[in-house]
Amino acid sequence: MEKILAIDDKMDNLVTLSALLKNLMPDCLVITARSGMEGLEKARKESPDVILLDVQMPGMDGFETCRNLMSDKTTCRIPVIMLTAIRNDPLSRIKGLEVGANTFLAKPIDPYELVSQVKVGLRIKKAEDALRREKHSVEAERERLISAIEQAGEMIIVTDTKGTIQYVNPAFERITGYCSHDVLGKNMRILKSGKQDPQFYENLWATISSGRVWKGHLENKRMDGTCYTEDATISPVFDTHGKIVNYVAVKRDITEQMELESQFLQAQKMESVGRLAGGVTHDFNNMLSVIIGNADLAMSKTTPDDPVYNHLKEIATAAGRSSDITRKLLAFARKQTISPKTLDLNKTVEGMLKMLKRLIGEDINLNWQPAENLWQVKMDPSQVDQILANLCVNARDAIAGVGKLTIETKMTSFDHDYCANHPGFVPGDFVLLAVRDTGCGMDRHTLDNIFEPFFTTKKKGKGTGLGLSTVYGIVKQNNGFIMVDSEINQGTCFNIYLPRLVGESETSAPENSGPVPEGKGETLLIVEDEPAILELASEMTKNLGYTVLEALTPNQAITLAQQHKGMIHLLFTDVIMPEMNGPDLAGLLTGLYPDIKCLFMSGYTADIIARQGVLDDEVHFIQKPFSRQTLAVKLRDVLDAAPVTGSA
Repeated sequence: MEKILAIDDKMDNLVTLSALLKNLMPDCLVITARSGMEGLEKARKESPDVILLDVQMPGMDGFETCRNLMSDKTTCRIPVIMLTAIRNDPLSRIKGLEVGANTFLAKPIDPYELVSQVKVGLRIKKAEDALRREKHSVEAERERLISAIEQAGEMIIVTDTKGTIQYVNPAFERITGYCSHDVLGKNMRILKSGKQDPQFYENLWATISSGRVWKGHLENKRMDGTCYTEDATISPVFDTHGKIVNYVAVKRDITEQMELESQFLQAQKMESVGRLAGGVTHDFNNMLSVIIGNADLAMSKTTPDDPVYNHLKEIATAAGRSSDITRKLLAFARKQTISPKTLDLNKTVEGMLKMLKRLIGEDINLNWQPAENLWQVKMDPSQVDQILANLCVNARDAIAGVGKLTIETKMTSFDHDYCANHPGFVPGDFVLLAVRDTGCGMDRHTLDNIFEPFFTTKKKGKGTGLGLSTVYGIVKQNNGFIMVDSEINQGTCFNIYLPRLVGESETSAPENSGPVPEGKGETLLIVEDEPAILELASEMTKNLGYTVLEALTPNQAITLAQQHKGMIHLLFTDVIMPEMNGPDLAGLLTGLYPDIKCLFMSGYTADIIARQGVLDDEVHFIQKPFSRQTLAVKLRDVLDAAPVTGSA
């Protein structure tokens, strides 16, 4: 019967662990201890097969307890599994391994993962015990031992005192690619990857040659030259006189586990970038609103022949470009407000060419081949930017030295017969956006996985593994599809098919073109907690011919609405404010003015304002920063629109 010692200062945790283990491992005996000191005494007395050790304990914590266990000859070979609900950061995990823990599990603990790790510890303990018993057992015990070791999932290697390999089990052959006859008689250094310095190995040998157990991670190299990470426990084997005669290493390939942890950290980093972008963008959009709005107001009070006019125009243009940079930053963080528009894809690509040339560098020739009279599509132009940026960066990285990158547009149609013989194709009329490079190309395995999140062929730290999955998501979101052709050393071509726009106007007027529509004397209630923006919005709307009521807070707006004697035609309010949000304010004012219309504004990112319900199709919304022209058009659109039943 296996003995398991559970050490935890909280009785509830011990009760839970005991019940869990007895339920899933009915043949085991669970012994408990309420402190590190009590745990040490019971470990010496009871000789458990595995120890479950809580990290956070008063007095002697888990790290100190584990260190004492490993320094005691009677307990140093007992596998230790550390459990923690708090100290689960990488430094704590490394510290746990350095003091001798076999593994590190985070609470709340998955029962099956815990049992699996306990069983691994039991196998390790059994393997070590079996090797020690070998000195005192006829040929049957040896055969049973070898059978157990050879069926173990972990690599087991036995060496002499100089590191010469004397035995490897089948798991070693499977993981490293070496056959036993390739390595027997050779030194363990044949596995060295060169990624760890001499000091690392000096410390390892100093530990095991002094009779202590070494535990840690090794970066080793397979027979085919690929590297892998292993979690290793190397123990000295003593003869009856206490002399070290062998070393036994029990190792587990944790490469995939490390990659998953790296991907998780990468995802966390991307999320942090998104949060940072969102926070910066809100403040930046507010400042840009003031710059753009005041520049527009000043231009409306001058004429083109005024010497100041051109300076004001340059300010407005620069602010507009800054707004575009902000939009692209949010596109990178995937938090932009999606606003599909009728697009001539040729014009959209042409607007990106200068940036793309800077992106790919001077060694790569950018070749642009637009189709004439290209059909229009409907999608957010920022998404086109995102697609091109991702594909061009990948093409740049695939080209070693001088190369060529071609961007091409075409019109194409597929019927049902064609699609039946070409899996993945969809019937209909499509605009093709092709990005073709002369790079290194991809093999079949890579092609099968390129759109999976976190999949990347780039070196560690050089790619997120999210670029192509983002491209795929954008194309699918716009009801298109994507095909990839690639061969090793022959380059790669991404063919993106976007549906032809039908049933809508074939032209899309620029947002800031045409006359500025003026008000008809309607009364607007403007609510904005940023004084500079409130003052700006008030002046802009007054100059457009509206009557304006101003409020810095929702409560002030409610008071104004209650005291106002006439009609309030439109509420123009920020979405995120102290006291209450814009939609809640609109709901309250609807009770006072049933026919009031609402226009919401915000500089926050799409994921935040979407929670307020203001991105729904029937709700009117304008994104900060906005120009005088844009605001004027939006106000008239809202005021002149037919009322929507049940809307605020």
